[in-house]
Amino acid sequence: MNAQEKEQYLREYSQLKNAGKPFFPYAVTKDGAMAAITLFVIIAMAILFGAELGPKADPTTTTYSPRPEWYFFFLFELLRVIKPPSLVLMATLGIPTICLILLLLLPFYDRSPERHPLKRPIAMIGAVATVVAMAYLSIIGALGGPPSEIEIPVAAAYEDGAAVTAASGCLGCHRIGENGNTLGPNLTAIGDRLGRDAIARTLINPTSPMPSYQSLQEENPEQFEALVDFIASLKEEAAEGGQDTQ
Repeated sequence: MNAQEKEQYLREYSQLKNAGKPFFPYAVTKDGAMAAITLFVIIAMAILFGAELGPKADPTTTTYSPRPEWYFFFLFELLRVIKPPSLVLMATLGIPTICLILLLLLPFYDRSPERHPLKRPIAMIGAVATVVAMAYLSIIGALGGPPSEIEIPVAAAYEDGAAVTAASGCLGCHRIGENGNTLGPNLTAIGDRLGRDAIARTLINPTSPMPSYQSLQEENPEQFEALVDFIASLKEEAAEGGQDTQ
């Protein structure tokens, strides 16, 4: 900005300031009224509709899949995208912190006095990119399944067993593909190490703290057999190239 442009800007700013209205009480009154209306709406909705509460927490269940509030869906999806455990700290603290620092430093590396959006490309590109990225990650995070789902390719013959595995809370302790936990052995290629009969015996007489599935075998043998078949089908070649679709 040269001296002539600066002088014109200050002249226009002075004229607009003189023609404007004072912050107090004009702006304060408007902001106060809007805040009061917002507070009234929130109180009315709380009284009329109440808070959305789920069932009481059960510390003994392994099938519960925690989900974040909607305004944290973009961070939730960021964790799903960055899957290696060694990069979890970068996903939770590094990337959001870097983005926040860049946002705070925006007035320092974009010092243009222009107010028109098209004349401030750096600020607009940064703002649009941030909004689009957060919106996209939030939508994908909202539509993403819980971490208890089996996300590896499953043949049609083993779909029932995969459903039983997910519903039984196996991923609360074991990992299958990219989903699951590391408290127990990784089951992604368990079929290469154990045969079907050995898997069935382990499910009936497991090592503590793994629960026994003997009651499932007695009460619903079809589901138990489907569970055993699916776990026995988890092999290295299936994990690399997808399950056989026979």
